[in-house]
Amino acid sequence: MYTCSEKRMEDKIKTFSQFGDAGHGGITRYALSPEDIQARNEFIRRMEAIGAEIKTDDMACMYATLKGSEPDLPGIVMASHCDSVKNGGNYDGILGVMGAMEVLETVAAEKIPHKHNLTAMIWTNEEGSLYPPSMMASGVLCYDYLPENIRYKFKQEDMLNSKSILDANHTFGEALDACGFKGPKENRLNPKDYKAMFELHIEQGPILEAAGNDIGVVTCVLGMLCYRIKTYGQADHAGTTPMKYRHDAFYAAAKILQYLHDELDKLDPELVYTTGEIVLHPNVHTVIPDYVDFSIDARHEDPKVIEQVVKVIENMPKEIVGCRVEYEPAWTRDTVYYDKELVGYVEESVKELGYSYQRINSGAGHDAQFCAYMIPTTMIFVPSKDGHSHCEPEFTSTKQCTQGASVLLNAVLKCDAK
Repeated sequence: MYTCSEKRMEDKIKTFSQFGDAGHGGITRYALSPEDIQARNEFIRRMEAIGAEIKTDDMACMYATLKGSEPDLPGIVMASHCDSVKNGGNYDGILGVMGAMEVLETVAAEKIPHKHNLTAMIWTNEEGSLYPPSMMASGVLCYDYLPENIRYKFKQEDMLNSKSILDANHTFGEALDACGFKGPKENRLNPKDYKAMFELHIEQGPILEAAGNDIGVVTCVLGMLCYRIKTYGQADHAGTTPMKYRHDAFYAAAKILQYLHDELDKLDPELVYTTGEIVLHPNVHTVIPDYVDFSIDARHEDPKVIEQVVKVIENMPKEIVGCRVEYEPAWTRDTVYYDKELVGYVEESVKELGYSYQRINSGAGHDAQFCAYMIPTTMIFVPSKDGHSHCEPEFTSTKQCTQGASVLLNAVLKCDAK
């Protein structure tokens, strides 16, 4: 068994945390921003230093490859992203890139023999924070393999026309043309030239830490649904309308949300659900709201539980406190299971390294879930302190990051030996 270098990992964490440093312990590093370009140039510098060959594709995804002894065999890729949300942390996404780099650096430093080409990859615009949607490049690269209910959202021409949330006069396509990393389409990750994809990632939740485990062997990305719930009332003056005459859409929405919580809590305890977005009209403090539109996001591995969620939504009251209630589906995705053979390589590697672990699912979306439709794919999780992610307190110790990279290295070598 091989282990990666904690010293090298610490140096990478410190270095990459400078690119987009937000001044409070975290980063803001939007896709194809100057900060992202700094991170990409550092990736090139370090990978060229160990003799890796650098390529980019037409979505600016980057590939650093150490040739194997049988380079005509399909390669093995280790991939994640280096963009962040606004005021995000120093580990989400970029850990998978640093872990892949660390694997290649260890292979080069210790002259570890391997037959297949080994590639560290950066996916472009996973977060979609500046140019929506999230998982943009993986959606484009895996487009032909995605289910129809997902694929239609990732037409390349639509992605190129995605407008910056900061300046609607600028598009992703313009940023792509200007970034200096746009390459030919034939360099894309594809099922002919690659046999497997691994992604190392922080858990982004509290489960591993609470269990005292070092590694999460990821088996799937949870299925989910998102519905929009709408309530319709009557706008009137806030000071002159007695309470008994009101048709308050916001009060109706609160009642419906309480109903949903009460009913969904009766289902499987593994179900998670969230209302994270609300639109209210007219949104004036002196006017009774006449319209509210809020989201309900629910996630579970078992499609039967998701079906039960749908039934709860369909059985909501159609009228409450004098207001009409409607719903409509926004989007859904099925549970994506990772390749059992690759999951096995990860589990074997954890056991041989002597780390504590558990099998775990991912409640968050990742580029790996789209890639899994195209080539055999799996993920490795390491703990997130206090479960924090997508925020500046996000933290995973250097030791834990290095353990994750060591698991990645040995799992990749098992895949190479197959």
